[in-house]
Amino acid sequence: MTMSSGWHWYVAAITLINIIACIWLILWSSRQGDAAKGDSDTLDHTWDENLCERNNPLPRWWLYLFVGTIIWGLGYLVYYPGLGAYPGVGGWSQKGQYQAERARIDAVYQEKFATLAALDYEALSQNADGMDIAGRLYGANCATCHGSDARGAVGFPNLTDNDWLYGDSPQVLTHSITQGRQGLMPGWAAALGGEEGVRQTMEYVKSLSGMNHDATMASDGQARYNTVCVACHGATGTGMQALGAPNLTDGIWLYGNSDEALYESIAVGRNGVMPAHQTLLSEEEIKLLVAYVMSLGSSEAGATGAP
Repeated sequence: MTMSSGWHWYVAAITLINIIACIWLILWSSRQGDAAKGDSDTLDHTWDENLCERNNPLPRWWLYLFVGTIIWGLGYLVYYPGLGAYPGVGGWSQKGQYQAERARIDAVYQEKFATLAALDYEALSQNADGMDIAGRLYGANCATCHGSDARGAVGFPNLTDNDWLYGDSPQVLTHSITQGRQGLMPGWAAALGGEEGVRQTMEYVKSLSGMNHDATMASDGQARYNTVCVACHGATGTGMQALGAPNLTDGIWLYGNSDEALYESIAVGRNGVMPAHQTLLSEEEIKLLVAYVMSLGSSEAGATGAP
């Protein structure tokens, strides 16, 4: 943001006035009474008839330190930007320093990333240096949604349970991270005949995962499922990764398996968004993250899946 001319002079004037005021204060407080001229070494402050305030200026060496800091400050304001919009004779700027630091860091990591990017995904997932970098990338870009342990949360997929909405191939994971995903489950309350139809369908969905359910309602809900839901979730409820339609038979539920959560998913629908990271991460960094996520998916710790 460019500072206007008015603000430039205002800031510069306030800064210089304060420096001048400091110089005056130091000179004024350093005055010593001259006995040869009859000056008293006490100030005109007296209490209880004979209690006086004496004029004892700072030692000269201490005073010179103050003067030195003022001189140093003036030199700083000449060399660096500090007087409004004045850029300083040194040509320094925050943006310039950031760009220089970024270029230095990029140069340091360019060779390392090039070496890691040459590995295939399997070898990369076994590379300690690569996974250390990938773990830091994950913590900075992914942990907010998927959790520091990658087990996700309600509405955010667990990356350790081997259950994938779109598949777990390197190409699919690269697309998910680079381009993002837009998961849409429309609300079906009207198409299923209102609340009763939704609850019947919900009982049938529960039966697909072996959950406790009302058999009579599930039987009625099967016909509704085969009319409305089969196109995405399949006749057997195993889902369709090409559409990101979840498997309804594996006991893993992105939004939970309570009656309230299932009812809302069917009646109202869901709208999940995975933001694209192509503008935030380089191709090499995305490849590292893909290998890292693949290694998480093979973890036995997440084999039980999300609740």
